Amino acid sequence: MIIEFTVGNFLSFNEKRTISFEAKGISELKQNVVNANGYRLLRSIVMYGANSSGKSNVIKAFKTMKDCVLQSIKLNDSDRLDYSPFLLSVENTNQPTFFEIIFLSGTQRFRYGFEYNMTEIVNEWLFAGKIPKTEKPLFIRTPEGIGVTEHYKEGKGKEEITNNNRLFLSLVAQLNGTVSKQVMENFRKYDVLSGVKHEGYVGVTLFMFDQRTEGCEESLDLFQKLQLGFKDIEIIEADLTPAEVSRGMIRSISLNTIHNMYDKQGKTVSTISWDHIKHESEGTKKVMDFSGPIFHTLLNGNVLIIDELDAKLHPLITMYIVNLFNSPSTNPKNAQLLFATHDTNLLSTDIFRRDQIWFTEKDEVEQTDLYSLYDFNLPDGSKVRNDSNLEKNYIRGRYGAIPFITNF
Repeated sequence: MIIEFTVGNFLSFNEKRTISFEAKGISELKQNVVNANGYRLLRSIVMYGANSSGKSNVIKAFKTMKDCVLQSIKLNDSDRLDYSPFLLSVENTNQPTFFEIIFLSGTQRFRYGFEYNMTEIVNEWLFAGKIPKTEKPLFIRTPEGIGVTEHYKEGKGKEEITNNNRLFLSLVAQLNGTVSKQVMENFRKYDVLSGVKHEGYVGVTLFMFDQRTEGCEESLDLFQKLQLGFKDIEIIEADLTPAEVSRGMIRSISLNTIHNMYDKQGKTVSTISWDHIKHESEGTKKVMDFSGPIFHTLLNGNVLIIDELDAKLHPLITMYIVNLFNSPSTNPKNAQLLFATHDTNLLSTDIFRRDQIWFTEKDEVEQTDLYSLYDFNLPDGSKVRNDSNLEKNYIRGRYGAIPFITNF
């Protein structure tokens, strides 16, 4: 489970900013909190903010860090790194991007991070320990070299064979380092999705229904509960075209929805099956495409990160998906959800604790600030009360993070 994530000098983030899943000492909605190895961690976090305030950049930061870690070992010596620094500061030229994540894996707490520019990894570090006060360094990389401690014997002797543009962690993992592979596996448990361009995820759902893997029955139950208009689904297999065969395809399958057909009296007389991509609404297609990743995450205790979860969805459907993660009964493996939205219907203390609600806002030099409702101070210096009308106050601008629309 994620404890916290920090990003700096990346897109709209200039100074380092941290988003934390660690629950605060408040009493509301205790079911939204997981007790794990001495930590109290949130099951979900929602982010609000004006357009272009940086919500998507938080999610891009997660994805970029994940991609850097998992793709590092494939880089050639001369390959450029995915470097997208904050560009609006004259003092920021070629300064490194900063990523750090703290997470639980089994009974261990890890803190891993790195800094890089377009051509090289500048700094890299890995610490482990059950609590911060007892964490021990496993390795520390600086421009002067890589220092490996006795707690990271799998890294010994590999310092000199690490190229400047590759992560030491990835190299050691490829060479069967046990701890390194454990840390790498953490990043494979993160799925980062777009709530607008969701078509690319239908393959996960297709595989799930075709192979009847875990999540299939749960997805069918979701479709029925949401009353999407069809009674069942089926997998249709088509003959391969010569072009598909030449590309090495083995099968061509699609997902069809089955609908009732009625007579003039409204009685069901037969059924019809059609391609969901051609005939279903955009919202229905999104629910179907997302069902695979959602239940894969819930059933495996992974992390799902979604930009614009609410796009194309009715507010009640968005709320239902959020509650799948917040409820211990539907989320017994303690999966986590982080998402960005503009749906203010979710701004309710019946759904989220104050420490689950986060905001992004740009300051006068267009850098993104990131803060939680729990930490926010009202103009009189007081904290936001648990009985506040959060949606109404947010729209009125009491918490910031809203568009400033001028009159001409």
